[in-house]
Amino acid sequence: MPLALLALAVSAFGIGTTEFVMMGLLPNVAGDLGTSVPTAGYLVSAYAIGVVIGAPLLTALGSRVPRKRMLLLLMALFVVGNLASALAPGFGTLLAGRVLAGLPHGAFFGVGAVVAARLVAEGRQARAVATMFLGLTVANIVGVPAATLLGQHLGWRATFLVVTVIGLVAMAALARLVPDVPVDAHQGLGRELRALGNRQVLLGLLTAVFGFAGVFAVYSYLASITTEVMGLGESSVTLVLALFGIGMTLGALAAGPLTDRALRPTLYGSLAALALVLVAFRFTAHIPWAALVTVVVLGAVGFMTTTPLQMLVMNKAQDAPTLASASNHSAFNLANAGGAWLGGAAIAAGWGWISPALVGSVLAVAGLAIAAAAGLLDRTTKGASRVVAGSPLAAAADQQVSASSRASGS
Repeated sequence: MPLALLALAVSAFGIGTTEFVMMGLLPNVAGDLGTSVPTAGYLVSAYAIGVVIGAPLLTALGSRVPRKRMLLLLMALFVVGNLASALAPGFGTLLAGRVLAGLPHGAFFGVGAVVAARLVAEGRQARAVATMFLGLTVANIVGVPAATLLGQHLGWRATFLVVTVIGLVAMAALARLVPDVPVDAHQGLGRELRALGNRQVLLGLLTAVFGFAGVFAVYSYLASITTEVMGLGESSVTLVLALFGIGMTLGALAAGPLTDRALRPTLYGSLAALALVLVAFRFTAHIPWAALVTVVVLGAVGFMTTTPLQMLVMNKAQDAPTLASASNHSAFNLANAGGAWLGGAAIAAGWGWISPALVGSVLAVAGLAIAAAAGLLDRTTKGASRVVAGSPLAAAADQQVSASSRASGS
């Protein structure tokens, strides 16, 4: 694998750390700024709002900017947002800093996925994209627990200062290791917007919203499930979150080669497995050792959905994949917010702390139904054409192969 993928993974590590670390720092931030923990929880939503807004907006604005320069500009905005968060004098300015830090998230992963796919030979694109996402999963194993511990001992501002430094290191790595990837002469905002309107792209985004919401319906309340259902102490929460992160990493490692081999079956299988594991968690959560094993598996099958979804929207957007790829991360963050809200609604309704697992299972089934309908529609409308995990640059060749197959009657 090219060293440029390492630079993308380091960047993803920093982004993943700043995205999820706020969940562990809410009590510290609330105490320091004189607000309640529920109010401080808006800082998590603020980041997600930044992602949802920034992914399509910044990608559209940078549609004609060379890809390497775009990655550097996005990471620079990430650094500014985290530095603003570290220096924020009050809650309002910290809220603004979190929105600013979230703005480049989706656009970076959207552009980064396209760059990663173009750095490797055909047939290895999904593995390249999964390698970049490994930085995001490792952040949940190492970055988030370490940053939370740092914030608890040295203050939450120190956490964001460290993330700022990580962002600067990532910028240096991007500048040194990523080759120049020019924008195609025919590529522009109009073409990107038309690609985003592709029916298969929209169905892929809708699959992400529902399917991945099943993961966050449970993940958002995993700390409370650990203490209230598993019967473990508060000191075990970090361990449980780390186990979930290990599962995410295993899922990312498996998703790359599986997606390269068979994209839609990998997507169907991961969503079906997610629904089943969430149902199982309803029962295993009461047995500590079984619950810990289930958490690892849940992280694995949940994150295994991300690579095929990313490659699907890139493939279906054909030669204008950047905006669709970035918008996929807006969809994931809508899933985060929606899953957390529905899981919380189940708890508030008195269904119990483990009820989000059943809510998540229903959401995963809904995602699977949308994905299956999209696959059936794709076969019906395109006949012999196939969905493969090839790079956007190979889309024209794929169409030629399909045309030849139809002409030969195969």
